[in-house]
Amino acid sequence: MGRRLLVAGVLVLGAVLVSAATWSVFRYGIERSPGLPVLGTVPEFSLIASSGAPLSQQDLAGTVWVADFIFTRCPGICPILSAQMAKLQAALPRAASGPVRLVSFSVDPANDTPEALRAYAERFRADSERWWFVTGERQALYSLISDGFHLAVAERPESENTDGQGLITHSDRFVLVDRDLRIRGYYFGTEEASVQQLVRDIAALAREEKS
Repeated sequence: MGRRLLVAGVLVLGAVLVSAATWSVFRYGIERSPGLPVLGTVPEFSLIASSGAPLSQQDLAGTVWVADFIFTRCPGICPILSAQMAKLQAALPRAASGPVRLVSFSVDPANDTPEALRAYAERFRADSERWWFVTGERQALYSLISDGFHLAVAERPESENTDGQGLITHSDRFVLVDRDLRIRGYYFGTEEASVQQLVRDIAALAREEKS
């Protein structure tokens, strides 16, 4: 009888651990051990930085970077996402091999001119050498977000703006990209625990690329 109870207890504990691991995979999109998976590759793009200079994927090749998606008139989650990116900027060291870059892509290019993005960047004390804000043609941006990063973005009519989130719906994910432009992880930008996991994964990625 005692042996059967012990076996049953082990089976229940195993089920709990498997459920916890499965929840982690679904919640954060990746399994953390033994290494970060490759979840896709950022395609070619040609956009405009807030400095007014052209920006392509080649300008980011050879650098570990984190992408997010915002717009300057956003009344909802964008200020939260940008505040978290500002924390990342402060937390991440300036590595000898080059800093980890942060790249915020606008989902409202009709209004987010380079000038508007520069003013927005100043609100969050963005370091222009490490944190870039990007705009461009709407179709190019939306194709990059949906087909390149595999995330949702859409405009909606005024009648549907009942939640105070604005007229553009977009992902709250941060995306970790390695030096070969490969996507290595997705993270909830509004959740502190997920952003802290991102910091740990950046460190793990640095170790992986040195080996």
